[in-house]
Amino acid sequence: MNAVRLKRAVHDHPRRTPVAHVITRPCCNDASCVTVCPVNCIHPTPGTPDFARAEMLHIDPVACIDCGACVDECPVDAIVPDDLLPPDSAFPEMNADYFRGRDIVRSWTPPRPAHASGPGALRVAVIGAGPAAFYTSGELLRHRGVTVDMFDRLPTPYGLVRAGVAPDHAATKGVERTFSATASREAFRYFLNVEVGVDLTLDELRARYHAVIVATGAAADRALSIRGEDLPGSLAATDFVAWYNGHPDHADDAMDLSGESVVIVGNGNVALDTARILVTDPDELARTDIADHALRALRQSQVRHVTILGRRGPAHAAYTNSEFQAFASLSGVDVIVDPADLVLDPRTHRDEQARTLDPTTATKLRLARRYAARTPTGAARSVVFRYLTSPTAILGGHDGVSGVRVSRMAYRADGTGRVLPTGPETTAPASMVIRSIGYRADPFPGLPFDTGATVIPNEEGRVTENGSPIVGVYVAGWIKRGARGGIGANRRCGLQTAEAVLADWTQHRLPGPVISEDDIDAVITERRGHRIDAAGWAAIDEHERAAGRSDGHRRRKLVSIDEMVRVAATAT
Repeated sequence: MNAVRLKRAVHDHPRRTPVAHVITRPCCNDASCVTVCPVNCIHPTPGTPDFARAEMLHIDPVACIDCGACVDECPVDAIVPDDLLPPDSAFPEMNADYFRGRDIVRSWTPPRPAHASGPGALRVAVIGAGPAAFYTSGELLRHRGVTVDMFDRLPTPYGLVRAGVAPDHAATKGVERTFSATASREAFRYFLNVEVGVDLTLDELRARYHAVIVATGAAADRALSIRGEDLPGSLAATDFVAWYNGHPDHADDAMDLSGESVVIVGNGNVALDTARILVTDPDELARTDIADHALRALRQSQVRHVTILGRRGPAHAAYTNSEFQAFASLSGVDVIVDPADLVLDPRTHRDEQARTLDPTTATKLRLARRYAARTPTGAARSVVFRYLTSPTAILGGHDGVSGVRVSRMAYRADGTGRVLPTGPETTAPASMVIRSIGYRADPFPGLPFDTGATVIPNEEGRVTENGSPIVGVYVAGWIKRGARGGIGANRRCGLQTAEAVLADWTQHRLPGPVISEDDIDAVITERRGHRIDAAGWAAIDEHERAAGRSDGHRRRKLVSIDEMVRVAATAT
């Protein structure tokens, strides 16, 4: 159900008594719904200890008054009245679990009033065009006298929302509407298809703006550092995700899907996205915005079995419950969990016995046990979740991968949740191995970099070198705090960075630009760059949407930068 139909159904659906609203799978956890709830029934709220750890937000079914304010505010259409959900939906139960036996801190985050203007105009350059960049820009633009110019090396904005969110998660991509609203402000300008470090330098931006915010994300992968990792057919999930999402850097990648078995190392949400795309009926994917080249390859795919490896047990799985639960609705796919894998560490076992287990972990265990209790149907495709299993080597030769050697893990008895290898190693057959053990950032030219944490050193968003702030330079998003947290986590991160910029501005800590930014277009052109502005992006956006409408897609993505530049040039 699309956003307009859903909201109409929410407000027009006849019922005699109020019903509770339920937050469902697309939840981006940006907490925009919290500020509009008149009875403070959405939790956890920003500022409470649980918020930073929350997989998603929850609505108290007892306190909810069925006003629908949160439905209109939600950027990803994740909030639905419980009587509009299918009978087998797990979300009402997950929602209620959060509040069962919990003492709720009835804090509330009021809307933030716009500040009065500071000392003159504040010109800000934002490098990057993903969620952190937009949340930071949106907060800055609430204040009079602020202008924002956003730079990104790609011709298209939205970062991992466009190139990272799985194509069958269209509702999650609805957050683009929030970003588009920010970009529509008169005080905002796009400088897309402009690479800082090539078309412009960081120092050139610093000379033209009061503040420069680096929000370039963390798009590189982490290595397993085991033998055979560099064999053909062994690849990073970051590359696979970028390929099926049509990222220009990976549109020409060759993915060999001719084998029957794929092993995915890691069990976070990206691993689950990857597995789901591999086993979903291509006819279903054809209705999404998946890249055409990926859809063609998946139609020819011989992959029938996907195994997902996790080092620890189900209580410590990195995926969110909503993504795990979604596998229950995959058609033509058996989801297999070996009951012998459902081993708990001593602390989790003790808490479960005492009925003090936190609700998120309790739900993880309940879902895993439900999958384990299923009898396989003999479906054409299968996804196997293996816990307490770690790869020790990738097997194969110059012609490709043939399998993965894995070690059985066991929990230490010290209650820390740490694991160690035990028992003989076994071999899992595989024609492709996809590592999905996290993202990392690369250094940004001209700024210090913490290679261990893979972040730019900073204090609350202010970039630091040797412990001292670099005046006028800030960071936001994964390159600021590390590659953790989903889309919504970038909202609070961006607010913090914006507040640091505004505080420095109002307290006269930002020196004025020494050069006007009016010459930036000339500098870019002189270096043979081709800036794409808001009109150019609008032309690309409409081109993709129109191409999609012709055959039932959400959009048909352009994957060539040259073609994007040509389409953008048609803008008037």
